[in-house]
Amino acid sequence: MLVEDPNLAIRPDFASQEHEASRHQLVEEGLSNENAARTLAALWTLANNAEKDRWALKQRRLLEARQREEEEEEERQQQRKEEEETARLEERKKNKTKYAPIVRGKVPSDPTILPAQYAIRKMKSGDYCELHYFTNRGLEDAKLSNLIAEPEAMVMLPAADGLHSWIPAAAVKDPKAAPVVKDENLSWEEFNEAAPRMITMMKLRIVGATHQISSNNERCYCINPSNEGAGIRQ
Repeated sequence: MLVEDPNLAIRPDFASQEHEASRHQLVEEGLSNENAARTLAALWTLANNAEKDRWALKQRRLLEARQREEEEEEERQQQRKEEEETARLEERKKNKTKYAPIVRGKVPSDPTILPAQYAIRKMKSGDYCELHYFTNRGLEDAKLSNLIAEPEAMVMLPAADGLHSWIPAAAVKDPKAAPVVKDENLSWEEFNEAAPRMITMMKLRIVGATHQISSNNERCYCINPSNEGAGIRQ
């Protein structure tokens, strides 16, 4: 087995004293000393060329073996990736909800307004509705009322056209509910709580609603029937 690259070998000087014994054998066969040295050099060159061929073949086989190993490793990695992808798809099929995309919606900037159903019904029908229902206290009363009310309870009341119809009991004023504070008796703080909320409710849910309030300072808050604008008049 070749260990060193024969391409790096240097041909010896067969005419030197070191190789006299090798030349002597050829001289005894009738060659001159110079011809014996040239013959030894030619034989060395032939042997070196043969070693170069064997070395090249060995290196080529090593390269081919290394390439096969790299290709096999790439195939193993590709197969592993395909198996992992197949397993991931199977897992996703089994747990669709786990991998469902998350919808990133905007966080609402305004708090949810949930006044009493009774107040909403009055506004929808165009009846006068007190601002009390939109104050902090009124909204809290509505929350408590919704917690204790029967969600499926219905009552029959006459409509604006004179006909009777069934409506949710939550939309009817509870006689046991806390008393309603009249608009003129609201404090400025309560007025500032309720007025913007009522406007928002009118714009979002009530079409053609009208509400006017007044206080000791002759404040008036209204939305016109076409729902095109809102404001405070003094």
